[in-house]
Amino acid sequence: MTTPLFTLDAILDATGGRAEGVEAREINSISIDSRELGPDALFVAIKGDRFDGHDFVDAALANGAVAALVSEGCSAGPGRIFVADALGGLRDLGRAARARSRALIVGVTGSVGKTTTKEALRVVFEAAGQTHASIKSFNNHWGVPLMLARMPANTQFGVFEMGMNAPEEIRPLSQMVRPHVAVITSIAPVHLEGLGSIEAIARAKAEIFSGVEPGGTAIINADHGQLPLLLDAAAAANIGNVITYGFARGVDWQILDPQSSAERSSAKVQHLDRHCDLDLPIAGRHMLANATAALAAAHVAGIRPEDALRALAGLRAQAGRGQQVLLGPVDTPLLLVNESYNANPVAVVAALSVFAAIEPRGGRKVLVLGDMRELGAEADALHAGLADAVRESGAERVHLVGQHMAALASALPAGLVTSHAQTAEQAEDVIVADLAYGDAIMIKGSNGVGLARIVSAIVARFEQT
Repeated sequence: MTTPLFTLDAILDATGGRAEGVEAREINSISIDSRELGPDALFVAIKGDRFDGHDFVDAALANGAVAALVSEGCSAGPGRIFVADALGGLRDLGRAARARSRALIVGVTGSVGKTTTKEALRVVFEAAGQTHASIKSFNNHWGVPLMLARMPANTQFGVFEMGMNAPEEIRPLSQMVRPHVAVITSIAPVHLEGLGSIEAIARAKAEIFSGVEPGGTAIINADHGQLPLLLDAAAAANIGNVITYGFARGVDWQILDPQSSAERSSAKVQHLDRHCDLDLPIAGRHMLANATAALAAAHVAGIRPEDALRALAGLRAQAGRGQQVLLGPVDTPLLLVNESYNANPVAVVAALSVFAAIEPRGGRKVLVLGDMRELGAEADALHAGLADAVRESGAERVHLVGQHMAALASALPAGLVTSHAQTAEQAEDVIVADLAYGDAIMIKGSNGVGLARIVSAIVARFEQT
């Protein structure tokens, strides 16, 4: 007999809600999107920046949801569970799922690499037992409680990503997740607009330590200047077991002899007096660091290194995060490197180092860069600072998108910039028309710039052969 995700009684106990006309006694999935409903779904009508879920309650119920969690004041009707606030009710369900769980819980944050590190952790833990992990980038004030609420009772390993744009956003998320292991991937100049300094960014990321369970562990990347601040923050949170990793000398898990080609990366990883060979089917030094964090967490969880390494050999790049796609004929395909999901100075330089190793199949190297968002007063200088990495990437044609990319255009050699548009919509036709089979193109920019539409246009045009 399968254990339900929640019974109706458990939902009412957790939220203090009242049910009206709810016939279902069990819930086996939870959604905030009326178009994406799993079996025996509870639709949670949260209010977002653009939409209010209460406007879609009837649609969700018509589409198969067996109940809807709604805020008091919502129009009456069958199939509704009324709570003071729908988002608060979702948080209550997340806390209830966490309270009943006996899983080893890992929380992940950082300026760069947190989603890829979360995926590396997921891959490793899935090889060892029943694993539940955040999907996509569901790492904010509604994404984290949603992922927690979806965690089955029989989960053995839980992995949760936590993000932020401002101070005091990670703290309540970590205190809800209550991780046994907290991972900080790196500290970089991201969200400067809302935080003002890299020290403030480090302090905001260190909020994850506030929720660590007694006797828990902190795993911290050491390849940045904010390590002392993070170590002090872990000590202040009474975390006695602190593990460091990275390329730096003297760390607990040190990455040695890193090698990277256009499609793979490898290294030796030293822990105490033991070396292991890390081999990934993903390019980039930064990917080696992300995987090493997973190795360290696996060791804490009691997973054998050889099992973790075997699992990591199957790690794949995610769409928008370095995924490489071949389009068109086998002999002269167009190689598309999709880095369109997000961008910051550290991540762009890392992606460009991967692009430098890529050789097109007879065509040209084409680069599309979109604005890096939320960099505040330093935005233009940080964009201009990408010039060396762009030149070293070997790009022959460079298309720029966004206001701040004007600063990079001015810093690049005359003639290298093929086009500069203010929006992805304006750039789309120009970029697609500039491509041919045999070319290699990398697309990198902040998600808000909308470069994913250019990726979609390229796939639509060039997969037709």
